[in-house]
Amino acid sequence: MANKSLRILIADAQHFNRLRIERLFNQLGYFRVAPVQSLDELLPLVEYGCTPLDLVLVNGAMANGVLELFNFLADNPQVHHGFIFNEQQAPLPPVSGKVQVSRAALPDLATITQLMSAVDHPLPFVGTVISVR
Repeated sequence: MANKSLRILIADAQHFNRLRIERLFNQLGYFRVAPVQSLDELLPLVEYGCTPLDLVLVNGAMANGVLELFNFLADNPQVHHGFIFNEQQAPLPPVSGKVQVSRAALPDLATITQLMSAVDHPLPFVGTVISVR
C-alpha cells in the first residue's frame, strides 16, 4: 500500500511530460506530487523547502550544462531519493543508493514501480502489541 505522505517533485520543461509522469504516480496511489517546469522553480523548492522531498525526478536535458544534477541530488540533504531521466549528455555515473540515472526519454510505469519499491518503505509500527493466548 502506498505511503500517501511521500513528497514527490517532478521537473520537466514539457507540460505533457510532467502530466504523464504525475498520472503514473497517481495510478500507484501517490498524490503528493508537485510538478515544476524549470531549474529556476526546482532549485528554491529543493534548497529552501522546510521538509525534505522523498523523491525528485528531473529531466536531465533541463540542466543543459548549467548544473551537475547527479551531484546536486546526491549531496543535498533535502532530497532523500533522486531520479534523472533522459540523461544523454554524460556517461552514466556509478550506481548510487540515493540517485538513479536513466537514458530513457520518460520513465514508464514499470520504472516508477521499481523506483517506488526503493523509496516507499513501510512505516515502522508504533503502538502497543497485544498478545492473544
